Amino acid sequence: MIQVEIDEAYNTLMEAVAKASEIVTTGFEGTKNVEEKSASYDLVTEFDRKTEDFLIATLSKAFPHHKFIGEETTAQIKLTDAPTWIIDPIDGTTNFVHCFPHSAISVALAVNREIVIGVVCNPMLVQTFTAIKGKGAFLNGKPIRASTATELRDAVVGFEISLASKPEYLDKFVKRYRSCVAQAQGMRCLGSAQLSLCMVAQGAWDAYHVEYLYPWDVAAGSLIITEAGGCVMDIDGGEFNCETGRIISAGTKSLAEKLVDVFDV
Repeated sequence: MIQVEIDEAYNTLMEAVAKASEIVTTGFEGTKNVEEKSASYDLVTEFDRKTEDFLIATLSKAFPHHKFIGEETTAQIKLTDAPTWIIDPIDGTTNFVHCFPHSAISVALAVNREIVIGVVCNPMLVQTFTAIKGKGAFLNGKPIRASTATELRDAVVGFEISLASKPEYLDKFVKRYRSCVAQAQGMRCLGSAQLSLCMVAQGAWDAYHVEYLYPWDVAAGSLIITEAGGCVMDIDGGEFNCETGRIISAGTKSLAEKLVDVFDV
């Protein structure tokens, strides 16, 4: 895609997200029908489905040849070279169900398997994080920058410890938490991977780690971080790939590399 087409895609997306925000806000303030998917912590509501259906319908009308990977409607999660929209209609559905106002609409556009647009919108707090590759990162239109911390003792680190509720992850996550909390200035858990990545992008957190997730959980936020001057990598220190759902992110490469060692337990 040439830049003109990317700009057109971004503008269309921003209009769609603004309208989708109305769906999410209505659901947050009202009654929800809640269903379990794979487990008690893996929830879905009718507003997840309504939001995703609306976004796919709007974007596919504007870009009929584009592909889609959506949390609630798509079984296929492998990227191809074709322009592909990666959608999480409500990232942090458990927060949404409990009226904890940290959930987000998340949409990324990948071209040739590379993320070129990322938008993460928290309608409840009226926050919209955006990035176009090569053009910087923004919160509500104002530029944001990741932190410059290089040492763990100076760092607030986000860690999705709630995933330890899955028995097969418990020991690994507890060991990682113990290893990090003994060295970091502080640790946080927000319950939304995309908003957590945006915390790193705006410098509120110095780093964040999560794995066992899906492309829609990390694609948009990963671009927003790098466009804010931060770093993303695989948990083994290799190149980040949103299809694996594994990420260590930080304001600096130095801090990210230190966390690779911290979490290798």
